[in-house]
Amino acid sequence: MRNEWHDILMITYNRPAFTKLALEQLLKTCDESMRVWIWHNGTDQETLDVVEEFRAHPKLYHIHVSPENKKLREPTNWFWANSNGAFLSKVDDDCLLPMDWGKTLREAHADEPKLGIVGCWRFYDSDFVPELAEKKIRTIGGDHRIMRHHHVQGSGYVMKRAVYEQNGPIRDPESFTRYCNRVGARGWEIGWYFPFIHEEHMDGARSPYYPYKTDEEFMQHRPLSAINFGVRSVEEWKALSADLASAIQADLSEPNSHVGWRRLVRSGRQRLARILGL
Repeated sequence: MRNEWHDILMITYNRPAFTKLALEQLLKTCDESMRVWIWHNGTDQETLDVVEEFRAHPKLYHIHVSPENKKLREPTNWFWANSNGAFLSKVDDDCLLPMDWGKTLREAHADEPKLGIVGCWRFYDSDFVPELAEKKIRTIGGDHRIMRHHHVQGSGYVMKRAVYEQNGPIRDPESFTRYCNRVGARGWEIGWYFPFIHEEHMDGARSPYYPYKTDEEFMQHRPLSAINFGVRSVEEWKALSADLASAIQADLSEPNSHVGWRRLVRSGRQRLARILGL
């Protein structure tokens, strides 16, 4: 039988300093309905020792250790399949969330049956562009507001279990972004809660927690998203974050334009624009 548990996955790997801050803060934010599940990737003993420090915490529900680095899809699908909570979340091991984030997002879910995935915002107040964002902000049930989008980032979100029950796991080779696109195309509302609930991304170069000050340090510890975007300096990493915030607010596309044949057409147009230098 489904219950009202709010289950949260954190995937840890090889960053003990970030993990300690992120896990400690996540556990502090847990109310009586929230349970934290850990999937630890790899064999970094220092990071695993950090996780073990919190084993006795009443909100740390389960620890799973995988000797291989399974990244996103397998841990997330394992978590969704094994949890029986009514609400499902993932919080990254380099992210900090404020108190009551879970309560606020669950209340929005309770008041709006069509709300599928709602997230916290990892950008900054200075990134907010009202003339762009206001076109995407809408009021949902319970007078909650969201900034609609065809995906949210894969950390700091709350998803109804009903979304998983209808849409199944993340498929191979889907990303969480593509999963959101598929969910949105089936009529679920997706977006960021507004006014934004800030998620501090410690591995972002604009974060006060970011430890790498030189380009050499950055390249030695470059996160996967920076590698995927071809970023090669601290300043480029800072600029990309601000650019992404603007692009998200300016994007008025609907989820169904990112799935099926519409996605292929959209991708073709984007490739052609790049070739033509537009």
